[in-house]
Amino acid sequence: MERVVITGNEIALKQIVNVARQGANVSLSPSAEENIIKSRGVVNKLVEESRVVYGVTTGFGMFSEKFIEKEFTNSLQKNLIISHAVGAGDFFKDEVVRAAMFLRINNFAKGYSGIRLETVQTLIRMLNEGVTPVVPEKGSLGASGDLVPLAHMVLPLLGLGQAKYKGQVMDGKDAMAAAGIPTQELTQKEGLALINGTQFMTAVGALAVYDALELLKVADIAAAMSFEAQNGVIDSLDARMHQIRPHKGQIDTAKIVSDLLKGSKNVTRQGEIRVQDAYSLRCTPQVHGASKDAIHYVLDKVETEIDSVTDNPVVFSDTQEAISGGNFHGQPMALSFDFLGIALAEIADISERRIERMVNSALSGLPSFLVERGGVNSGYMIVQYTAAALVSENKVLAHPASVDSIPSSANQEDHVSMGTIAARKAREILENVRRVLAIELMCACQAIDLRGDKGMGCGTKAAYECVRKVVPFLKEDRPLYGDINLCEQLIIDGSLVRHVEENAGPMHV
Repeated sequence: MERVVITGNEIALKQIVNVARQGANVSLSPSAEENIIKSRGVVNKLVEESRVVYGVTTGFGMFSEKFIEKEFTNSLQKNLIISHAVGAGDFFKDEVVRAAMFLRINNFAKGYSGIRLETVQTLIRMLNEGVTPVVPEKGSLGASGDLVPLAHMVLPLLGLGQAKYKGQVMDGKDAMAAAGIPTQELTQKEGLALINGTQFMTAVGALAVYDALELLKVADIAAAMSFEAQNGVIDSLDARMHQIRPHKGQIDTAKIVSDLLKGSKNVTRQGEIRVQDAYSLRCTPQVHGASKDAIHYVLDKVETEIDSVTDNPVVFSDTQEAISGGNFHGQPMALSFDFLGIALAEIADISERRIERMVNSALSGLPSFLVERGGVNSGYMIVQYTAAALVSENKVLAHPASVDSIPSSANQEDHVSMGTIAARKAREILENVRRVLAIELMCACQAIDLRGDKGMGCGTKAAYECVRKVVPFLKEDRPLYGDINLCEQLIIDGSLVRHVEENAGPMHV
């Protein structure tokens, strides 16, 4: 099994995915261990000297002015975790919790947190042995970091809360015992080090960005299929058109769709059937391209955050200081994930319009709702309803979370980011977009069959073959939800993109 060695320097998005989804093992490099030990030494010194340091020898939030005597500092850390574990709603997927644990460990490896090495090693053992804390999705304000979900993440480390082990949810103490991992008793600064960071919003968002980049390839494939189905005018993809408006995403999209259609005899040139297509086809490079540029902006911000220190206070070993600041504030991620949701929503918007143009006989010249003996059969009538409903739901979800703030901790924490809400919404939008694209792929295959295939492009033919392996031609009505699920699974497991790239070359988005 792959092992990811954490050095405290750069980690790649793919490594997060491997740890979160593939169960890759994690270890610390010697330099990371040294960083953690040095940082812990500073905390020990500050405590011995009874220095006033936020969260180490003081209370939290509004209680930051209350000095905590040395004999109570351990209780302070345990109480912090217990009191902050107040999450609500459904639980995060295991992959999100594992990603958050991995990101938090990477944060510690930089040596600015003041946590003990043995506590970090316990988290690593939990990851490697498959002890996954049960963490509710709701409750984070996204400033002071993801306090609530991170507190739930820490509970099993203390022998509290709940965790999943070998597919079973059990008490945290029992899960740790079953995995043979000793629980920990926290000391000064450790509770705060464990929960003061942006790792849950970043985990949700990082996985969503990774999936979004793959989904952009599917969007281009679906658009190319719609070109085939509608005898699209390919002059709009002419590279010269896009070089004179040189947005990278636009240029890339025009080339990708052109490459997918290479050799097609179903597409047309301007004036052969019509002078120009409707916007949903003609403006595919401009719309898809803008979303690509937006998502790459978000990727850049996520990669920065992954390798950032988001503690408070931050321990500087070289000067033996612990300085309070605001690196836990999720605003950079909140704005980015709102942008991610908006960019993804537009992909579904234009896809649904291409679906409508195929199922509407007045626009397509094909049988109404892509079925013979219409009236007796409803065909693809209602799948467009589903696509429209998902697109409309995305419009609600795309309302930015980051424009909201609400004061907390008796107005000490008077501006918060709502970054975790933004990340969760972006993830939900992505799932809706994926289903809309699955519907477009199905409709395009049906339309191609009804119109008569004169010869498809190298990429679109591969996509058609992949879909038709699981979704047969619709001759008469059948329950279509199963077909949609099967088509969506081709997207989820990556087999659609893999098959297309094997036949038409890599799609660089």
